Amino acid sequence: MSRRRFVPNTDKRAETTYPINDLLANRWSPRAFADRAIPPDVLGSLFEAARWAPSSRNLQPWRFVIADRHRDPNGFARILSTLMGANKSWGKNASLLLIAVTEPKPENVLGGNTYAYYDVGQAMAHLSIQAMSSGLYIHQMGGFNREKARELLEIPDQYEPVVSAAIGYLADPSILSDTMRERELAPRSRHPLSEQVFSAKWGQAHPDYV
Repeated sequence: MSRRRFVPNTDKRAETTYPINDLLANRWSPRAFADRAIPPDVLGSLFEAARWAPSSRNLQPWRFVIADRHRDPNGFARILSTLMGANKSWGKNASLLLIAVTEPKPENVLGGNTYAYYDVGQAMAHLSIQAMSSGLYIHQMGGFNREKARELLEIPDQYEPVVSAAIGYLADPSILSDTMRERELAPRSRHPLSEQVFSAKWGQAHPDYV
């Protein structure tokens, strides 16, 4: 008998003012991940999407240190040990953990790469949307020990750990603690466009978005 898989509902879909692409509207950051391996070709597509992200001067400063829980449990445990607080309690169920790294001061670039951190964000955005198109979810985290990650994962000094992320298939929120489950089920929210888009000068809301 085949194992019954959890089918996610669409309650977390963004309630947008203007229509946006379904992948963007349905993207969110869960904590409940299923015990299900990610096929290598599906995983490869995520990093291929990140590879083709735009970057300043095409420097492509991003690098990813990854570990698959099903294929590399020891590596997975190393990355898991760098997570802080509650991130570790639910991150252990993800199919894959990663640390995204950037190179802010390449040797061949005078003055360094001002946009190195922005560029790794672009790559992660590409990765997250490709994940959604493949039925995967990603939860990005700032709560990890960067120096511990540098030491355990042998990240060279010229590179800076920027963000960690858990990737996997969605599971029923019942696997989470009460506190985490409450967060999981809470409605999503965003600031209105009137607070984010200004017309010609700072703080002046664009008339189209008031």
